[in-house]
Amino acid sequence: MDSQEKTGLRHAQDVSEFLACLRALKEASGLTLRQLEELAAAAGDYLPRSTLSSMLSGRRLPRPELLAAFVRACGHERRLTDWLRLRDQLAERDARADAVGSAAADSVVAGSVVADSASVDPAAAPVDAPSRRAARRFLRTRLLVPLAVAVLLAAAAAVVGTRDEPGGGKPHPGAAAATDATGRAADDAGAGAASAAADVPRGAVRLRPLSAPRLCLTDGLVRDRRYDSQVAVQRPCTRTRPQTTELRAEPGSGRYRIQWHHPEFGTGCLKVLGTGAGKDLLEPWDACDRAELFRLVPVRGRNTYALRTETGRCVGIARPATVEGTEAVAQRCTTARNQMFRIESASD
Repeated sequence: MDSQEKTGLRHAQDVSEFLACLRALKEASGLTLRQLEELAAAAGDYLPRSTLSSMLSGRRLPRPELLAAFVRACGHERRLTDWLRLRDQLAERDARADAVGSAAADSVVAGSVVADSASVDPAAAPVDAPSRRAARRFLRTRLLVPLAVAVLLAAAAAVVGTRDEPGGGKPHPGAAAATDATGRAADDAGAGAASAAADVPRGAVRLRPLSAPRLCLTDGLVRDRRYDSQVAVQRPCTRTRPQTTELRAEPGSGRYRIQWHHPEFGTGCLKVLGTGAGKDLLEPWDACDRAELFRLVPVRGRNTYALRTETGRCVGIARPATVEGTEAVAQRCTTARNQMFRIESASD
């Protein structure tokens, strides 16, 4: 019996059935997530356990390169072309369905506008009055939105010099001192690093952004699902288990790696992604020696730091900075609260 018969691939008609076939392929392989990751690495592919788990439990088609790495790791490379072909067919079918749905919606609205332009006695059809008003609002919106966008863009350009962080926010009192800490002091590997090292708790810690102090940096999925892997997001500190976070000092460098421990996914260290759909997000990498090194720069109050990368950027919470599930990203360093993290022992 070939892989298509075992997994039901020949009968997959939509995304959910295709994903069910992927799960069946994983079960047929008899391999764990860790074993699949190791087999993929041996073949030169990148298949983190966290990404694989998200793919198998998700609702979207996997990226072609992720699908290829998974199929090869499962030992069914000879059927890889079939998997990729069906994946592309389903993706194209979904795209056509979206296009048809959009066209149908436009037709309905356009019909409402045409009907509204006719001479109709409002008293003869009172039930239709809300529809006609909605159509008029739609027509006005279609005409005014481009102008409004242009005005907003001009306003944004005029005030961009006064904004202090890419995700919004205003400078806190004492911004001059914080700017010095996130700027010149961040390049000083001496006293600043020694001070940070003395205050950093050992063992499991919580990283609380000052912009949302009841939330902690932990694992989660990108809200718009543009990237399939687990990344760093902010969630309620009471719901970060079973994952734990540690700051592991790199000997002699004055820098730290942010290390996650998870009973299923194992150990991973955060890496700032430089390209692709996940650009600027922080993803846990099993190869900690290839992950990011962060300088902890004291910025405001005891145990409060900016997390500065080796390229001179800072970890910040994207917009909206106070909402659960918002991702952490690498940003231009500012004095905003969304780039300040209180580091405390998770045992407190």
